[in-house]
Amino acid sequence: MDDLNDLAIDLPRFEQALDQFTAKLRLDLSQFSADHISVRCHQDATAERWRQGLMQCASLLSESMINGRLICLFDLQQPLNLGPWLIDCVELPYPGRKCYLHEGWEHLELVLSGDPDTLQARALSYLADEALLAPGITLKQSVLQGYGDRLPNPSLAIRDGSMTIKFYPYSIREIVTSEKS
Repeated sequence: MDDLNDLAIDLPRFEQALDQFTAKLRLDLSQFSADHISVRCHQDATAERWRQGLMQCASLLSESMINGRLICLFDLQQPLNLGPWLIDCVELPYPGRKCYLHEGWEHLELVLSGDPDTLQARALSYLADEALLAPGITLKQSVLQGYGDRLPNPSLAIRDGSMTIKFYPYSIREIVTSEKS
């Protein structure tokens, strides 16, 4: 699929960056359930091209306006092999106001089931204090709000400038199901 060639070429770079980032954090990914991975792009034309490519190898799971921009979720027919997982869901956010350094695979989302109010404390308990104090490591808490959301959906993002891992209390499929009920 020509529409996704750049993403296919970019996946090994993403996996290497993920390995380096988790080593820096001393985070054992096998402890977690990977929910989905996300791409980022600068132009609507790129998002449309990726959407067309994904429609050839996936079904559209959801399309929602979240924090003012369109976000599409795709259920892959053949999961991607990444780290210790087979990931069958891709998030395609259309460009917003922020310009990313890299167009391609951008972050991984992990599920930490449990009380949404304790998500940050639970996520941080998996990370060594010195890893969190390493130069370039940033944390960002946020609460995403999609139209029709019925579940509280806080997140904790951990970044190092080239990679992001986000923790959520619910899987994306649980959120989509809550929107439809």
